[in-house]
Amino acid sequence: MSPDDEKLWATLIHAGSIFFGGWPALIGYLVLKDRGPFINAHTKTALNFQITALLAVIASTIVSLILMLVVIGFFLIVILPSAIAIAMIVLSIIAAIAANKGEFYKYPLTYEFIK
Repeated sequence: MSPDDEKLWATLIHAGSIFFGGWPALIGYLVLKDRGPFINAHTKTALNFQITALLAVIASTIVSLILMLVVIGFFLIVILPSAIAIAMIVLSIIAAIAANKGEFYKYPLTYEFIK
C-alpha cells in the first residue's frame, strides 16, 4: 500500500469512528493491519481508543445508576456519557487530521488492549 493510501485509510478510520462508533476501527484493524506500519499504528490506536471509550461509557452508566439512590445519579446519567461522546468526537477529529498529515497520533488516557 502506498503512503498516500495509508494516510487516506487511517484518516477514514478515525473519521468513520465519529459516525459509526468502533466499527471502522475494528474492521480497519482486521483488514488493513498488515498493509504497512503507518496504517497498523493508526488502526491499533483507533481500536484501543474505541474500546477504552466504550468501557468508560459502561462504567459511568453503572456508577450513575448506583448514584440514583442519592438523586445525583439522575444528573450524571445524562452528563457523563454526553461528555465522553463529545470527547470521542473531538479526539477522533484531531486523530483524523494528524493521520491526514502523515503523523502518528496517540489518544490521551487510552489503555493499550492491543499492542
